[in-house]
Amino acid sequence: MAIALQPADALIVVDVQNDFCPPRDGVGGALAVPEGDAVIAPINALAPKFAHVVLTQDWHPAGHVSFASTHAKPVYTVLLLHPGNAQQRLWPDHCIADTPGAALHPALSIPHAQHTVRKGQRIEVDSYSAFMENDGVTSTGLAEMLRAEGIRRVFVAGLAYDFCVAATALDARNAGFEVFVIEDACRAVNVEDSVAQTNARFAAEKITRIRTEEIL
Repeated sequence: MAIALQPADALIVVDVQNDFCPPRDGVGGALAVPEGDAVIAPINALAPKFAHVVLTQDWHPAGHVSFASTHAKPVYTVLLLHPGNAQQRLWPDHCIADTPGAALHPALSIPHAQHTVRKGQRIEVDSYSAFMENDGVTSTGLAEMLRAEGIRRVFVAGLAYDFCVAATALDARNAGFEVFVIEDACRAVNVEDSVAQTNARFAAEKITRIRTEEIL
C-alpha cells in the first residue's frame, strides 16, 4: 500500500538511545536490542517528510523498579508489582538519567523534532509507552498535545518493536489516533514470543504495519 502523508500526521521515534543499541567505544549497550542501530538510517531518511516529530527517551533513576538488580532477581524475571500493570518484567540497569547510556544515539539526526517525552522517571513505576505510564492511570500529556496540534494519524518507529514501540502504538490507538507502525524502522527484543503477540495485538486493534517505502 502507498500512504500519502498529510499535515495532520506525526512521527513518534521511540527510544533510539545508546543503551538500546550495540555498544561502541564503551558507550551504551546495557540493554542492546539486536541490530538496534539499524533503525537509525531509515528513521533519518523518513523524518524530514514529517512536519511533526516526537522523540522519546527512557529516563530512569538509579534503583528503578524495572531493574533486575533492584530486586536481586535474574534479568527477564516477571514480578507482580503495581496494580495498574500487574506484571513487571525485569531488565538490566539501563537508560539511567543523565548518563551516556540514556542519551539519544549520536547518529540519529532529526533537528526539527519539536518534543521529547522522557518516560519512566518515577522510581516505583515503569513506562513503556509515550502516552501512559505502566500504572495505566498516569498520562504523559502527549495525546493532549498532539490533539492540540491537530494531529490525527501517528506513525511509530524505534526500539523495541515488541515493548515500547508496541505500547506507544496501542496507547495511541486507544487515544483515538489512526496508527501505523513502520516495521523496517523498528527492531525487537523478542522475549517469549513477544513479536508474535505484538503482531496479534496490532491486528486486533487495527494498527497498520507498513514499511518506509510505502510512505510517500
